[in-house]
Amino acid sequence: MNTKSIYKQPFALFFAGILSAVTLGGSVSVQAQTESQPTSPPKFSKFQAGQLKLQGNGTPFKPSELRQSEKPTGGKRGIPDGIDDRTPMLSRDYPWSTIGRVQGTTTDAKSYHCTGTLIADDIVLTNSHCVIDPETHQLSKKIQFLPNVINGVVSNERDIATVEQVIYGTDFTQDRIANQTKDWAILKIDKPLGRKYGYLGWKSLPAAALIKNKQKLFFVGYSGDFPDPNKKGYEYLSAGQGWTAGFQAGCSIVREEDNILFHDCDTAGGSSGGPIIGLIDGQPYIVALNNAEIKNTRTHQDIINLAVKISFLDELTGKN
Repeated sequence: MNTKSIYKQPFALFFAGILSAVTLGGSVSVQAQTESQPTSPPKFSKFQAGQLKLQGNGTPFKPSELRQSEKPTGGKRGIPDGIDDRTPMLSRDYPWSTIGRVQGTTTDAKSYHCTGTLIADDIVLTNSHCVIDPETHQLSKKIQFLPNVINGVVSNERDIATVEQVIYGTDFTQDRIANQTKDWAILKIDKPLGRKYGYLGWKSLPAAALIKNKQKLFFVGYSGDFPDPNKKGYEYLSAGQGWTAGFQAGCSIVREEDNILFHDCDTAGGSSGGPIIGLIDGQPYIVALNNAEIKNTRTHQDIINLAVKISFLDELTGKN
């Protein structure tokens, strides 16, 4: 079988080399909101154990004035079973409030987007390939975080944050497996948005435990093919695709190979960096980080999606 793996971020389509050695490059521009320009690009630094200090040390935080709700309602596709189970994420309640759109600009002035999640007051979690082009290894010159975007709107435009610093797991100069397993990035933003929107915790669970709990995970991502404005009931989502997150309940981690997690959550370009969430003792925790898909290169059929283990956060923060 001829297959390829594609990172789900519009400006860099890159083969991770899990099953074959094929690369595909491309560039897609998406609408970006006009904001004030930062005085300089964010500072980038490679991973070092224990270099990140976070309040809460991996526990979720909900601001007292923010409601909590289990209900989220209020391209390149990655839908392995062929059935799109996503619904619009329309809630501004916690924990959905913690997830937003990562908006970037490349060195050649192209706009792109990914998904990110607040994990502390001023820290956002996403993928490395959302800030570094895997093919050119160029760093993004501008990155913003737009919290809890619904139909192209944030609850307060003053909450749009600029990324000041990036810690990344890979710059895509390593071997193919390392590039996949280290495809994560930590973004330090210029506003303490977690105090207002809350933030998610994380849990480094064994792959066997994740696989055992089938159809119990949640996924949220700003996929570039969602929502379809032509679909009945979605006509009011007029901001365009990628400007309202898609939500799916009941997806699964299906297996682990070479320290890589395989999952069946419905995804597409723009959903890179989206959190795969599990409820543990009634609280939401990130248990894996969505980042790529595998397709059959002959039929273009989606086969399975890939995720990064969240255990890197334990090492990064010195938690264990």
